[in-house]
Amino acid sequence: MIVVTGAAGFIGSNLVAGLNKRGVSDILAVDDLTDGDKFVNLSSVDIADYMHKDLFRGLVTSKSLDNIEAVFHQGACSDTTERNGHYMMDNNYRVTLELFEYCQEQRIPFIYASSAAVYGAGPNYVESPENEAPLNVYGYSKYLFDQVLRRRMDSLAAPVVGLRYFNVYGPNEQHKGRMASVAFHNMVQYRSERHVRLFGGWDGYGDGQQERDFVYVDDVVDVNLFFLDNPSVSGVFNCGTGRAQPFNDVAMSVVNGLREHAGQSALGLQELVDQDIIRYIAFPEDLKGRYQSHTQADLSALRQAGYTKPFRDVQTGVSDYINQLISRRRI
Repeated sequence: MIVVTGAAGFIGSNLVAGLNKRGVSDILAVDDLTDGDKFVNLSSVDIADYMHKDLFRGLVTSKSLDNIEAVFHQGACSDTTERNGHYMMDNNYRVTLELFEYCQEQRIPFIYASSAAVYGAGPNYVESPENEAPLNVYGYSKYLFDQVLRRRMDSLAAPVVGLRYFNVYGPNEQHKGRMASVAFHNMVQYRSERHVRLFGGWDGYGDGQQERDFVYVDDVVDVNLFFLDNPSVSGVFNCGTGRAQPFNDVAMSVVNGLREHAGQSALGLQELVDQDIIRYIAFPEDLKGRYQSHTQADLSALRQAGYTKPFRDVQTGVSDYINQLISRRRI
């Protein structure tokens, strides 16, 4: 059996779908469905069993689980604005550590979600301690466990891989609220208000020109499955496209993608601004000093590990995202 924690969440549910495409359905889905609306992310996939995260944690610590082939640990508090450090460190760091120790003892491959938040403001996004300076407790919770793995690399009993996700977007993120991707928020805004809003200039960047490494969730799934297929590799790896694109690119791709489905022609950035379809708002004061204005994954380590597949750019990924949402009647 393969365990996927956070299985009803965004990346977790897409990972379950990716396993299903391989013919794998002997999957234990671990999550917290207190927010019952998340069930929709599991309704279209095939799993063997569901378990609440607290029950699963208890079975891990009591060593009462059997016949586990691999663990994809995607479950975490992903709200980068959460200030409750006790909650964050227990939920993100301590649970990961407990699961890691169990997998090592049982010699189970362990692939877990880290985050580009460990790099803080950058500017160097290479998997090395001198580049890491988290800006919030979420980033710190991910950073701290990455350090545990680094200390244990020479004595691992089973493969362990940490994937530092950059800005992931795609289907099944509708439950994430303000933490959903900018692509999702742009879609909702445009469908309901016929315009989208982006941050205005700040930190040396013009209106809508702050850049992120936006990575499509299907590419993230492919990277996870690559490491399942290559158990000889362990370590911490960036999981992004290696390409920084401005928020303007996302907004343009969203608007023009939806316009295409409505039988309308594509518009350039200046036309979208002139027609008040893209609007810029003042950069929020509470984010100044705690915001990544530019991220770009260095993929050298990932490529050296043997991963060769190309990554979708924003235009390609957003187009596929829109097509999927429309076909599922979710937008």
